Amino acid sequence: MCRSIYVYVLFWAKGHPVTRQAGSAGRAGRVRDPQEAAPRPPLTVRPGTEPHRPGSTPEPARADAHASTPPDAGTRPATPPAPLPSAHPPSAPLPSAPPPEASGPPPVRDPLTPAQAFDALYAFCAPALVRQAYLLCGRRELARESVERAFQVAWERWPEVAVDRDPAGWVRATAYEYALSPWHRFRPRYRHPEPPPADLADRALLDVLLALPAPCRRTLLLYDGVGLDLPETAAETEASTPATANRLLRARESVAARLPELADPAALHRRLVEVASVERLRAAKPPTVRTGSERRARFWTRAAIAFTVAIIGATALTLRTAPTRYEPPVPPGETVRGVPPRAAPGTLSDAELRLRAKLRSATDHGPQRMLPEPR
Repeated sequence: MCRSIYVYVLFWAKGHPVTRQAGSAGRAGRVRDPQEAAPRPPLTVRPGTEPHRPGSTPEPARADAHASTPPDAGTRPATPPAPLPSAHPPSAPLPSAPPPEASGPPPVRDPLTPAQAFDALYAFCAPALVRQAYLLCGRRELARESVERAFQVAWERWPEVAVDRDPAGWVRATAYEYALSPWHRFRPRYRHPEPPPADLADRALLDVLLALPAPCRRTLLLYDGVGLDLPETAAETEASTPATANRLLRARESVAARLPELADPAALHRRLVEVASVERLRAAKPPTVRTGSERRARFWTRAAIAFTVAIIGATALTLRTAPTRYEPPVPPGETVRGVPPRAAPGTLSDAELRLRAKLRSATDHGPQRMLPEPR
């Protein structure tokens, strides 16, 4: 399965042109019907039932996704879209590989290394994720940092991410969580707002999005921006389907109340695409992300080793200096009663003054003093 994911990601990275539509994120391996390019009708919720779209029919199970569709990938071309490639390795050789011989066995392709598979996934998903993160947080630098941090975590856990059913969805969820973290408000660099978009319409839409609660904003972006279905949106936001539907309806009502021209979901999707595409948001290079992830892993490993050594040293010092026998504590002092207080010396009397004068005069002019002699 891991090899299939690597080959499929390489197939996308080799430059095969594929037209994606809004709502096709996380649906690799499914051929889109041209009739699905029409705007989706508004979502309705019936009491006691799961939200559904009127006039829609149950769709087949969707294959695992390996790429995140950016908001600007929802532009609908005039011609029918090309079919998406299969999630399994193609039977025909890639254009870069030589054609197999008719008589001999098919050539065995070398599997992708983890670094090559990671670079291909990053090159395909990072630009779209940066634009999506910008719509979530409204900060350009934080959007780039969120995507870079998400891919660093993915590289640290690459054995787990490589065999995941949706590697792109795994990275997208991590990037969204980092971008919506409330702890960024305490960072000095993010205490002041960034310059808003130049266009007044883009600025108004971004202000409306940032005024929404974080769960509603994320649900609106995933459903109307990325194009996920309601169950997929609920699974990624870790909420129930009715709760996700209520969040989506509240978000749409808030946007329509301040921007009536965006009451139509198709118009809202188009405006999200335009706002995300106007800003110049560039992601770092894949080698830079991998190097930063490895450097971060080394730092935390060394910090853990240093902390463990400090604990061991403190324990050894305590054992070395701790007493080995019981020493009773010194009892506190007690007041001794019955002893007369010592009187302070007062002034000398006349007789004492005469005696002191006599002693002083005799010391200088008196006879030789007697000194003890050693035997």
